[in-house]
Amino acid sequence: MLDGAEVAKHSSRRSCWIVINDKVYDVTSFVPEHPGGSTILLKQAGADASTEYAKYHSPEVVNDLPPGSYLGDIDTSTLDRLNTPKGLSRDEVQNATAQSDEGQVPHVTLCVRASDFEAAAKATLPNKSWIYASSSANSGQSFQGNIDDWSRVTFRPRVLRNVEEVEVGTRILGNASRLPFYCSPMGSMGSIHPDGEIEMTRAIVQTGMHGLMSTSSSKTTEQIMETYLTEQERRSSTGGTASKLMFQLYLPTDHQRSLELIRRVKKAGCFHSLWLTIDTPVLGKRTADRYQQAQEALNAGLAEEDISPAAEQEVASQGGAPPKVSKDIGGRPPPGQLSARTTWEDLAWIRREWGDRPIVLKGIQTADDARLALQHGVQGILLSNHGGRQMHAAPSALMTLLEIRTYAPEVLGKLEVYVDGGLRDGADVLKALCLGATAVGVGRPFLYALAAYGRRGVERCVDGE
Repeated sequence: MLDGAEVAKHSSRRSCWIVINDKVYDVTSFVPEHPGGSTILLKQAGADASTEYAKYHSPEVVNDLPPGSYLGDIDTSTLDRLNTPKGLSRDEVQNATAQSDEGQVPHVTLCVRASDFEAAAKATLPNKSWIYASSSANSGQSFQGNIDDWSRVTFRPRVLRNVEEVEVGTRILGNASRLPFYCSPMGSMGSIHPDGEIEMTRAIVQTGMHGLMSTSSSKTTEQIMETYLTEQERRSSTGGTASKLMFQLYLPTDHQRSLELIRRVKKAGCFHSLWLTIDTPVLGKRTADRYQQAQEALNAGLAEEDISPAAEQEVASQGGAPPKVSKDIGGRPPPGQLSARTTWEDLAWIRREWGDRPIVLKGIQTADDARLALQHGVQGILLSNHGGRQMHAAPSALMTLLEIRTYAPEVLGKLEVYVDGGLRDGADVLKALCLGATAVGVGRPFLYALAAYGRRGVERCVDGE
């Protein structure tokens, strides 16, 4: 058992201890490698980081810290001796999840369009969470292109047709869906809503929608599975359409961890298909995240820590190596994710591990790669530029769909083709379907609805009533 006062002493880059769920970890060696930037850890040095950790990571992610990081349990009677996170007062820590004072959240019935939930979420979320949810790569060109491109396609109405009854359902990888859209995967939902993926899963099942869960979920696979099964049983008792959960896979850098992850997802039993994310070999430059991290470092007095010549000389005089400076690259995937070595050849062993369940490639952005996907025997492709969060000037899913129609039309007849990014109303969905898409993914509108109103907001966003 470790005393809080002892933990509090280790509060710098040279010796950084943190407490997560009453366990003490020495994360000194991991500080410069943290995907979300060193400031996030240094702010919590010598403090209880449990609340902040739970927003972005599932409980087992701490197991991926370097060997020897776990030091022991903390004596819970000494928690008051820990440090306060740098840059925050005690009152600010207690109110860290309080709503912003920028505006009042309107009643959910006043959200008539999917885009209405964005303002409600901004008025609800702390600034850091809002930036995480809304940020995009560089100047936002790809993000804005996703939205703007849908307006470049117009309808040619034909009249005097019998449209009294319209069927909008579809089939997604062999499964009936009452809706022509599904819930896109979104990581770290704990930063948006305390129950994060649990609440979203409830909404997915109760609306009869299909949905994707992310490797970067803030809840465990087992928690999501239990929620899914409970809600599915409740909905089936009322005769509702069954929903299917699908899994968005980020391949870890370590091959053995990749195998273990796929096996764990397969064993869970609730995930119908595997959607391999192929557009993120490295994290994109998410400008708003970087500004936020720089401001946090300044507020916490960490901007210059350990990077001055004097600091380097001091460490060298003690026989140590110069401190490594973290590259704060934005985004918050668990450590060890984002393999930059994945190639088309890797699909062979992924298929062996996953078995005969469907595989979809998420992140196709050219007709050439769509054709390669067909040749490699996957069941579907998702045309996506990661919500504009990766490349500065990536094509929108709509432009990629039109490219495929022109240069690789055979793909549309042999693969299920999905699109996401920038779809904000039913007209956008209909345009995608008319141009050959099987169904479309919707992400941020549901995330914003969850932030402002929880499950009820997502249900409102799906059905509008």
